[in-house]
Amino acid sequence: MINLRSPEFLLNPYPVYEMYRKNQPVAYMEPLQLWSVFTYDHVKTVLSDHARFSSRPIAAAKDSQPPEQQLEGFSLITNDPPKHTDLRSLVNRAFTPKAVSALEPRIEQIANELLEGIASSGELDLIRDFAYPLPVIVIAELLGVPAVDRDRFKEWSDEIVAGADAIIGGGRSESHKAHMEMNEYFKDIIAQRRIHPQNDLVSALLSAEEGSSHLSESDILSFCRLLLVAGNETTTNLIGNAVLAFLEHPNEWDKLLAHPEMLSNAIEEVLRFRSPVQAMFRTTKQDVQIGGQTIPQDTRVIAWIGSANRDEAKFDDPARFDISREPNPHLAFGQGIHFCLGAPLARLEAKVALTAVMNRLPELARRNAEPLEPARGFIVHGVKSLPLRFS
Repeated sequence: MINLRSPEFLLNPYPVYEMYRKNQPVAYMEPLQLWSVFTYDHVKTVLSDHARFSSRPIAAAKDSQPPEQQLEGFSLITNDPPKHTDLRSLVNRAFTPKAVSALEPRIEQIANELLEGIASSGELDLIRDFAYPLPVIVIAELLGVPAVDRDRFKEWSDEIVAGADAIIGGGRSESHKAHMEMNEYFKDIIAQRRIHPQNDLVSALLSAEEGSSHLSESDILSFCRLLLVAGNETTTNLIGNAVLAFLEHPNEWDKLLAHPEMLSNAIEEVLRFRSPVQAMFRTTKQDVQIGGQTIPQDTRVIAWIGSANRDEAKFDDPARFDISREPNPHLAFGQGIHFCLGAPLARLEAKVALTAVMNRLPELARRNAEPLEPARGFIVHGVKSLPLRFS
């Protein structure tokens, strides 16, 4: 039985994944009373087969929601069709390629402003000073909320992500409190936008209609929470993981500096090699046969995305970080109807961030050799802090 909360596992889960892929690719974890799948094909099946694997929590399926689930309302990641299909179409318009592309100049401006403040110091904490504030400011501006509240956003996001540890025997986090506080915050924003609409996403969601569908206040609250948490944690970790991977593989960094046109490929390899989201939950809707095992109905299943993206059966030499890898059919943004809505924005932010790092932080290196501390929660993969120096 692996300790999903140990710093050693959180910083480097890949040897554990490899062991399971080779010896027990579909495994029942008795103390946790849940099943895990580790191979690429099985993870892809669990994520995409919504007829057999539901995104709804077990408690919701049994109409006995715990308090934290009562707060959720609609969420893109915890609903199945047809409601998921109807409501995703309403919010999808904010993340079309054209809409995301229009954000690039502003994202570049934010990135340069963040680095301008530390350019003369010769050092920075990449997470605190850059990888965290950049996506939070972008999301805050999209939603029309003050970026000065980003420390509150970060605190709420951390608690909500860490709340998943309760499922694996972790101590009770402040997740419920964070949900309550975030709800009240966005209720105030929604009330203001009902009276005075602005050119922001909350105002657009309030006026959104498609056929007979519309978004209730609960729907909008849930989407705001999801966007804030996902836009904060995943993109922060994508940027941090990219820089960390390049520091560990300087030859690939030199290759990218010599061939900046490879940046998009490099980002895809970071997504595969150090997936910002390592796992997703599903619940069986019936008894399911998979990998020679029978998973009973109403059982929680973890699909280990981080393991799938290192599967030897799918990727040549998967433990090698190679920015020229093609094809690269990773599952970092999920699969099927729940493929990450914000994937184009995350890719754009990573592209802008890494371009700024390449141009403005020459001879980047770790400031010290002290052990890194993992980000909170086994669902996400990254580090809390990454102290660096540059010339």
